[in-house]
Amino acid sequence: MSGSGKSTVGHAVGDALKARGHNVEVLDSGRIRQQLNRTLGFSRDEVETNLLRLGYECNMLNRNGVTAIVTAISPYRDVRERLRSEIGAFVEIYCRCSMEMLMQRGAKELIEKAQRNEISHVAGVNAPYEEPLKPEVLLNTDQLGVDEAVHKVITTLEVLGRIQPDEASCYTPSEEEMIRRRLEDLGYL
Repeated sequence: MSGSGKSTVGHAVGDALKARGHNVEVLDSGRIRQQLNRTLGFSRDEVETNLLRLGYECNMLNRNGVTAIVTAISPYRDVRERLRSEIGAFVEIYCRCSMEMLMQRGAKELIEKAQRNEISHVAGVNAPYEEPLKPEVLLNTDQLGVDEAVHKVITTLEVLGRIQPDEASCYTPSEEEMIRRRLEDLGYL
């Protein structure tokens, strides 16, 4: 949802990967909507079109050795599953945040307007938001700091074999086992 920390975490993960020598591009849906997709509104079809365009960009970047990180509100499971099947190296990171914290972070006016139906299509308020059933990473961003969230994402990418472990990183055996069990339970390992 708006204010959940998607962009903040996405950019921080991008910086961490760049520091390790990866080519990274962060595709911030809000900025891309303003530049390339400004004719799209927020109906289900338009949201789907926006996300599928972002997925196409990911495929092009991945094909050229660039890790694409997308920060977007993606409210529909079927669209996320379609993107998962089209993007080979798809890792779903769900930034979950309480409504109270979203409002504290600056989404208060947006949420209140949506609750009063002054604006429509606000995912999770007056438009659907289908929570991911099995994200590879679940970040409770109202409880985690940015550094903790980045650590959790990077650790998961290492366990999944998407990136090589950093020689300087030290994960306790219990941390590795916890992540490995979670990914096995979800069917990813």
